[in-house]
Amino acid sequence: MGTVASPHFVIFPFMSHGHTIPLLHLATLLRQRFIAVTVFTTPANAPSIRDFLQDVSISIIELPFPKGVLGIPSGVENTEKLPSMSYFYQFASATKLMKPLFEQALSVLQHPPTCIISDAFLGWTQESAEKFGIPRYFFFGMSIFATTLYQLLGIERPHAETTSPDEPFTFSSFPWLKLTRNDFEPPFGDLQPKGLAVDFMLEQGISFAKSRGMITNSLYKLEPRFADYFNQHLGPKSWCVGPLCLAKQPITTDNNKHETWRKWLNNKLTEKQPVLYVAFGTQAEVSAEQIQEIAKGLELSNTYFIWVTRQKVLDHLAGFEDRVKNRALIVKEWVDQSEVLRHKSIKGFLSHCGWNSVLESICAKVPILALPFMAEQHINARMVTEEIGVGLRIMPRNGSVRGFVEAEEVEKMARELMEGERGEGVRNKVKELGENAEEAVKEGGSSWSTLGLLIDDACAGKL
Repeated sequence: MGTVASPHFVIFPFMSHGHTIPLLHLATLLRQRFIAVTVFTTPANAPSIRDFLQDVSISIIELPFPKGVLGIPSGVENTEKLPSMSYFYQFASATKLMKPLFEQALSVLQHPPTCIISDAFLGWTQESAEKFGIPRYFFFGMSIFATTLYQLLGIERPHAETTSPDEPFTFSSFPWLKLTRNDFEPPFGDLQPKGLAVDFMLEQGISFAKSRGMITNSLYKLEPRFADYFNQHLGPKSWCVGPLCLAKQPITTDNNKHETWRKWLNNKLTEKQPVLYVAFGTQAEVSAEQIQEIAKGLELSNTYFIWVTRQKVLDHLAGFEDRVKNRALIVKEWVDQSEVLRHKSIKGFLSHCGWNSVLESICAKVPILALPFMAEQHINARMVTEEIGVGLRIMPRNGSVRGFVEAEEVEKMARELMEGERGEGVRNKVKELGENAEEAVKEGGSSWSTLGLLIDDACAGKL
């Protein structure tokens, strides 16, 4: 009898911070189950991946990023470095040129791969997996709620009857949800969607259908109706193995370099001042006028807040830092968001509702003040406020979810979240869901068990 080779999982994240981190957490979880893991990336992304993993037993293979791609400046290997997000689909399509090198690297791996887990935007890896006769699972960094609604929009087309982008419609399977075309990222909410984004997603859709399954960064208890519906009516099979951010060991040391914000928050804790954490991710492009209005609202709200942002945002806010210095801290360097959210003084999160941020907030048991900008963030904001009830929403005055948000609304809702009755309600709900998340990833929990079943499935699926 020959010995059965131990499993070896190949992980290929998309070159974008929010897409990469969850898959590195997954790599860590797989290592804990004694599975060999190899991560593929590009030279410019490799140092931060090594730094993040700090696990020398995980192999990292670097493939050069394609050169001379139209609209992508030389040396740009990550979406954060793109001159504008309008180049996103050019960048994503350019990754296809890495296919021959990826396959060459797979062919010389000493330990043949059991499966490939790659980002949904790297659909071309499906063909590579088929060539090697191994299953491929794709990682879609969205909630099942958002994934389901985006798929159903294309299948059922309930928006076809609407006469304006803000006219509500419902889905036959989820009649309690009121959505508008503006909840979906353009051009997907259009009546006849077309263009680069649509072509790209149709191409990925073909590879989804051929794949072995979808890995979802969520827990079953967070969105059971949607998880069941997806697996019964849409597919391919979804495996809820999250929240993956809980794979990270909390940092206990107090003497590392981000001391300014920690000291400041410790002081607020001593003073018994609840703090609102403000952060809008790294990708959203927000107009100067909108940033000024948000800042004005925070200033008027009289709440204590910590705002993690970039210098180019502050360039639009002359004098703001000085005016709020007695009750706010503006942080311009990278911080560990999970760590900030877990600080005992943080009582709310003004967020763009990127899915990673939503999960980190739930895991830290901090309610969300939703202010979405792009991608599926508007759908996540609906989920957070209307479906799971862990947050409140800042709404534009003109009745459109994509309208301009005024300072008075920011002020009113910041106060409501931090001091109001509705804030108390969502605080209780997020505490309950945060406990569910902790249970899910513990040994014997739903996500823990699902990961075990996924490993079995991958090992059985190798042809």
